[in-house]
Amino acid sequence: MGRTQPLKILVALQYYLPHRTGVPIHVQRVAEELVRRGHDVTILTARHHIDLPRDETINGVRLVRLWAPIKISRGMVMPAYPWAAWGLIRLHDVVWLHTPMLETALLTLLAGRAGKRVVATHHGDLILPPGFFNRFVRWFTFANYRYMAQRAARLIAYSQDYADYSYYLGPFMDKVTVNYPPIQVPDPDPDRVAELRARWQRNGGPVIGYGGRFVLEKRPDLLIRALEVINRTYPHARIVFAGEYDIKYEDTWERNQALIQRYEEQLVFLGKLESMQAMANFFAACDVLALPSDSECFALVQVEAMLCGTPVVMTDTPGGRVPVIETGMGRIVPRGDWQAMGEALVDVLGHPDQYIKPRDHIERVFNLGETVDRYEAEFRQAASLIP
Repeated sequence: MGRTQPLKILVALQYYLPHRTGVPIHVQRVAEELVRRGHDVTILTARHHIDLPRDETINGVRLVRLWAPIKISRGMVMPAYPWAAWGLIRLHDVVWLHTPMLETALLTLLAGRAGKRVVATHHGDLILPPGFFNRFVRWFTFANYRYMAQRAARLIAYSQDYADYSYYLGPFMDKVTVNYPPIQVPDPDPDRVAELRARWQRNGGPVIGYGGRFVLEKRPDLLIRALEVINRTYPHARIVFAGEYDIKYEDTWERNQALIQRYEEQLVFLGKLESMQAMANFFAACDVLALPSDSECFALVQVEAMLCGTPVVMTDTPGGRVPVIETGMGRIVPRGDWQAMGEALVDVLGHPDQYIKPRDHIERVFNLGETVDRYEAEFRQAASLIP
């Protein structure tokens, strides 16, 4: 086969559309662009809601969803997975995995039996709340990953900064290729942005955005505590949370109810936004986006916010600090320091011209076409299409 011949790519991950979190969005953007380039892409995933069809095509990408009656932490157990995966692997040229994932070792074993190579994108080391069961899940998931990594053609990291600190990627650095995540966000709707700002502003105060789940790892409690500092300069500030907040697999929402109720007049919880247009409008309606995470592989919302003209305050986490360092569009603060978070937000709010960069400046650093080019090259190499 030649360098321009279409590939047949099998993608394996646990959640896909309409489940909108970082990994499905990452896969969607790359998969749909690969289809536009003439490749054949099939996604094997869980049927995480009974109303979803078992087999359908979305924007040229075929989805095969399997019954998943059992949930283990964030993972979903699909009884028919071995047979479905084996059948699909034999029909494709390369398998694209997304870790951490419970089925990692099984897919690698089946791919090896079928004579197919595996490329894996690592979306972040598995971090779970304390507890015996969660320790077991972490151990089991990493054992599966290690089996795969020893046999994979390539491991894709979001950034060299994250790879250097990752306990997953560290032992296999000879197989790691860095490729920034695919970023694609529409232009905000000015009328809708104005409407949202009018709704969220409190007596003309600034709007601070938070994009992500309300979970321990992302430390939303630190952002709420930072209001003690912010209120000294901006007593009418308001924080708007876009993302799921009552998470079933941990109790961060419940444990922070006293804090939430203390500042309830300054907090707005939108829940999960269902489209990128809604996210773009959200970003543009905020004066600054805050990410107080203890760990963060990259956080696509940072670059998405920047493309919508909104600067970012990010904690000093490996991988997570990369967008601010690369673009200069924001501030980096120490992890776990709500006072430093508050002071940085006050600084950005008071001096926006020092931090806001033109959209084309951000796109020169984070470019969807270049990201997909690199993926395409890795898939061709793994499928032995390049000598």
